[in-house]
Amino acid sequence: MTDEKDRARIEALLVELRPALHRYAARMVGSVLDGEDVVQDAIARAMAALDRAPPEGDATAWSFRIAHNAAIDHLRARARRGGEQEIQEEDMISDGDEAARRCAAGAALAVFMQLPPLQRGTVILKDVLGYSNEEAAGILDTTLAATKAALHRGRARLRILADAPSPLPPADHGDVIRLQAYVDRFNARDFDAVRAMLADDVRFELVARMTRGRAAFETYFTRYTEMTSWRLSVGVIEGRAAAIVHDPADPTGPPTGLIVIDWADGRIVRLRDFYHARYVLRDAVISPPA
Repeated sequence: MTDEKDRARIEALLVELRPALHRYAARMVGSVLDGEDVVQDAIARAMAALDRAPPEGDATAWSFRIAHNAAIDHLRARARRGGEQEIQEEDMISDGDEAARRCAAGAALAVFMQLPPLQRGTVILKDVLGYSNEEAAGILDTTLAATKAALHRGRARLRILADAPSPLPPADHGDVIRLQAYVDRFNARDFDAVRAMLADDVRFELVARMTRGRAAFETYFTRYTEMTSWRLSVGVIEGRAAAIVHDPADPTGPPTGLIVIDWADGRIVRLRDFYHARYVLRDAVISPPA
């Protein structure tokens, strides 16, 4: 059983680690959007585990181990849905560290997906997040020798793959049209028209916060009216149309936010606002709609 002081400490640690957990999860599952779902799952698992199996020792390694397992479960579920062969965790287990870090930092998320999970995990932990081989072995619950072997093979494979082009899938044309209508109404601050686009059972998520559900939309729309520094445009991320937030005072500057919408029968059934999870933008590749 975890006492309240330790629970508060671990909760604060999970908040602090969230961007790094996302960098790990996004590369493990090949998607900044799915990576955030994995992080949410991992944090929920971590909080649930506090009462039955709290961390013994390094809580950071414990947190990454939970995120790794959540990512593996996500990949297995995706494989089952797609009828693919289920992934295996066994090692399917150089370059200098600095060259490897540059290669990993510049590699597209889709490239990491071509590495087996253990190789992928060791390369991300060592070359993206800066963990030692010993720390990576602890997080991945494997031996130091297996970690070093996986790192060597993963680096060699990543170096070959990183130079290959990674074509991005186009977004659904209907979703682009629907999202453009949402963006136009938002930019006109016509929130009654925006409300008319919502399905009755719409799900709302203010990512990295606990705000959810239809009732939360009213508070959300109230905040919208105050967002004079927000202007939306339509972009494509990982083959999905997404609303990209810009500051009108700096229209050529980097995006400041991201909103992802799911549609059914022409109505909004789920809206995820990443205002409090801007770390997602760090690894997002945003392109204009075709």
